Amino acid sequence: MEIPADGYRIYALFPMKPSAKQAIKTAAKKGNWVFQSRSAGIKYQKILSLPSKIVAMQKQILSELKEMKFILAKLIGTTELPVNEQFSIEAINKAAKQFQKMKVERGEWVKENDISRYIKGADWRTGKFIRSEFGFSNCIKQGHYYLYSKKDLLALNSVLKERNVDIKRYMEYKWDEADFKKKLTTVKKTNKGKKPFQVPVGLKEITTSAIPLPSPELVKEDLTRLKEEFFLHKMAEYIDIYKNNHAMLKFIYHFEKYLDPQVKRRCKKWCDNFNYANHAMELITKKKEIFVPVKEEEMIQL
Repeated sequence: MEIPADGYRIYALFPMKPSAKQAIKTAAKKGNWVFQSRSAGIKYQKILSLPSKIVAMQKQILSELKEMKFILAKLIGTTELPVNEQFSIEAINKAAKQFQKMKVERGEWVKENDISRYIKGADWRTGKFIRSEFGFSNCIKQGHYYLYSKKDLLALNSVLKERNVDIKRYMEYKWDEADFKKKLTTVKKTNKGKKPFQVPVGLKEITTSAIPLPSPELVKEDLTRLKEEFFLHKMAEYIDIYKNNHAMLKFIYHFEKYLDPQVKRRCKKWCDNFNYANHAMELITKKKEIFVPVKEEEMIQL
């Protein structure tokens, strides 16, 4: 049956077989016609054509809506369900519970930049250091960075605190040691296969005699004076004594600018003099002077 032009109507005023009716309905659908049944027959009327831009916009909106629905279904994990069940109340409630669980679990993991909240003295380099130095394995790699177990970070911090280890100072020590070994290896490679020095042929008989060693009492007096100076100027605030025989100036990068230059010079000079005198004592007596940076009266109180 041929469908009439725009604005025309056709009525079938006689009974029609179901097969004929279906054929007309199919033809009308292809022509964008609206089907209206009447008791006496069938009526067809073509819908007015919409502008092409609006039609294109409608198609784009429908496409984007489908894409959004797919993304949402993917996000809440219901893509495997039938379309009519993907956004059911049950599916949405299940997804909400899963997100809540993930949120709780996520709070148990720490980014590398946040390790300092759980390990005192840590910075952005600490994560890599504890993985390589302490074998810290309870971590998850996320792209280019790691997430660390908060529980195990706190446990590590407790161990370091118990052993009185400053993580930042320890990292500096290990890096300095590694840098020295690297330089040593470079020197060995450079000198491999050749003599590392050349002595002129006529070089000989250039020497001196040993000088008398100072008395241990003289060196001890110097060390006693240095100890008194240490307590007098309260140098414990600026100097660390390692193994009770080696002095090092504390280095606090963030506050060095505000440190009194005179105090800094005095403390640096004290460290040099103390280490010098203690080394001299070791050369003379074969052992170093022990210095505990706490006054005797305070030690008795403890």
